[in-house]
Amino acid sequence: MASGNFVIVGGGLAGATAAKTLRAEGHGGPVILLAEERHHPYLRPPLSKEYLLAKAGDDALPVVPAGWYAENGVDLRLGAPVTGIDPAARSVTLRDGQKLGYAALLLATGARPRRIPLPGGDLAGVSTFRTVDDSIRLRAGLADGGRNVVMIGSGWIGMELAAAASAYGNSVTLLGLEEVPLGAALGPELGGFFRSVHEANGVRFRLPASAAGIRGQSGRVTGVVTDAGEVLPADLVIIAVGVVPEVSLAEAAGIALQNGILTDASLRTSAPRIHAAGDVANALHPFTGEHHRSEHWSNALNGGKVAARAMLGLDAALDTVPYFYTDQFDVSMEYSGFPTLAAGPPTIRGSLEAKKFLAFWQRDGRVVAGMSVNWPRSAKPQKVIKQLISAKTAVGPAALADPDVPLDGLLPEA
Repeated sequence: MASGNFVIVGGGLAGATAAKTLRAEGHGGPVILLAEERHHPYLRPPLSKEYLLAKAGDDALPVVPAGWYAENGVDLRLGAPVTGIDPAARSVTLRDGQKLGYAALLLATGARPRRIPLPGGDLAGVSTFRTVDDSIRLRAGLADGGRNVVMIGSGWIGMELAAAASAYGNSVTLLGLEEVPLGAALGPELGGFFRSVHEANGVRFRLPASAAGIRGQSGRVTGVVTDAGEVLPADLVIIAVGVVPEVSLAEAAGIALQNGILTDASLRTSAPRIHAAGDVANALHPFTGEHHRSEHWSNALNGGKVAARAMLGLDAALDTVPYFYTDQFDVSMEYSGFPTLAAGPPTIRGSLEAKKFLAFWQRDGRVVAGMSVNWPRSAKPQKVIKQLISAKTAVGPAALADPDVPLDGLLPEA
């Protein structure tokens, strides 16, 4: 195993998981985890779901207990952003000017919310959403209900935040550039399903529409002007139009970029002894032979493990099937697979009207993605979907749709 400092830049799930994996694999050398935020590494999915809704407390967020780092000899430095990397000297520079040498370096710098230049975007009550502080602040603004909330963005985070805002008894209007929410991710049929769920709970949509400007009074937001000239009253405006991978350090260091930091399947970058994992990594996936960048927590979790093992010189590849989940009102959804391969309408098993169904996407007769909505967990639908994807075995749409065909009966015989 390599000796010397193992430095991890980024205090999110990928970085913390990498530190944990280094110790689990027996690495006894120095591990330094440099976190820009002042919070201990935490999970992001609850921030827009159960934590925002006060159904889960602070104890639901940490990747590992706060005491784990000291107990395992991991030098966790909070509020310690890195300002530069020197691949030739194998060192990083911190904001305070300190330089740290490394034998191996992991870039787990994540992503930042995409911002749109809007007149009035700096008014009080207008915000993006990414961090635990954002979630705490938004919860305080929503919890009493009775407020006008305008959500800009019809992706997963925008829809989850709209659901939470509505659940607190606020009046919610959502703007998006798509014909249907989540259309780019799921297509018109299932995007329409999620829209109907929201509308049944009072959320209003303006689609396709964009914000042309934000109005305010005495420094605080009062409304949003759409591109059609409509003025939507607003006490709070949340901009959730995606994220941008945080590649500034890698770019300045001359590391190859392509929609993030380009890596091989072992999460190695173009620079020796430098790896990348999590939201920032555009990794080669052995299943597709293509590069994929995922912003979901399972990618950060598995990427942190793979990067740590690769840093130690062990055989490791990020070959897991991507996975994520969402909870919106009374809909609990899980999705496994490759959205970039999931073109065209899905095959449905179950009933959209009953809000209980499976959806399968195929390419060349093989399942490449699948989602389950309110499906009994005892049937282990996501396990079967992942096995179907990995098996690359052709399955007929009729069998996928037939409720009389057991899910595990779709799998090829061992």
